[in-house]
Amino acid sequence: MRINLRFGTICLLALMLISMSKCKDDPYGDLPPNSPFSFNLPAHFPQPEVPVNNPMTEAKVALGRKLFFEKRLSLDSTLSCGSCHFQENGFSDPRQFSLGVNDSMGKRNAPGLINVVFGKSFFWDGANPTLETQAIVPLTSTIEMHINSDEAIRRIQADPEYVRWFDHVYQKTPDMQGLLDAIASFERSLLSYESPWDKFMEGDSAALNESAKRGWTLFNSEKAECFHCHGGYNFTDEDFHNNGLYRVYEDNGRWNVTGSRFDLAKFKSPTLRNIATTAPYMHDGSMQSLEEVVAHYASHDQPHINRSVFLPNITLTAQDQADIVELLHALTDDKFLTNPDYRQ
Repeated sequence: MRINLRFGTICLLALMLISMSKCKDDPYGDLPPNSPFSFNLPAHFPQPEVPVNNPMTEAKVALGRKLFFEKRLSLDSTLSCGSCHFQENGFSDPRQFSLGVNDSMGKRNAPGLINVVFGKSFFWDGANPTLETQAIVPLTSTIEMHINSDEAIRRIQADPEYVRWFDHVYQKTPDMQGLLDAIASFERSLLSYESPWDKFMEGDSAALNESAKRGWTLFNSEKAECFHCHGGYNFTDEDFHNNGLYRVYEDNGRWNVTGSRFDLAKFKSPTLRNIATTAPYMHDGSMQSLEEVVAHYASHDQPHINRSVFLPNITLTAQDQADIVELLHALTDDKFLTNPDYRQ
């Protein structure tokens, strides 16, 4: 009996050592390299389209999450993508302007990363057509992470764990395309679809209170005009508009990309999902509350040559405005904001 017990103990220790060795050599655990990522979206969502040259896999998403929070991808190793995109804020930045390396500062508020798998372009001016091309910009921008591509990859290649990750996911050594593909895949996995409004759309009439229901009716009416720019399952038309914020803009918006006078001072409509958590608002973070935003649209705003044709038509009572704000709060998805799969 004593011999059997001793033998059993030795076997158990051996198994523990093997397991520890596997964890050390296999940081991705039990994730098969080609296991497809499942979106599992409700019926009122379409099936996302993913680039054929960057298919979503569970292992690639996991690698992308690691890279998203990797501070060595900044010049002084103090910043990561996650330093300006906070989960509790819908992966936006609660500061008006994010701080880059050496406390450098831009002129636009960091947009949220919510359901970006459905995005048709990225940044406030739509300068990048894909998440892959978008991801390189904050890495190399002098006012953000300020690192060149060669140095970024040198640092990743110097880490044996990343070497194992890339070999597992791509069967190659770390390179910039793999890095960008992985970060883009993680960002595409950031899915929000369990707000009270979603439950209401799935048939739970009690998911919205009476004020939010009135707000939903107003939202889709010609009285409030909200649906023109923020309609659909993701509450954005993915297009560019001038919302009468200023008579003269310091930032020319979409014009910077196209050079067309018809795009002067137009900015992309952001999704309104989780909007109650993503203050401050507007491209320049100039508004602090949803009440201020809704009041702006009800004020007939500032005239501009490219101002949206819908804005002068909006007339809202104080109760109307309160009901729309209540609806906007009902777009908060607490599971998205606390999902451990999105954390470092």
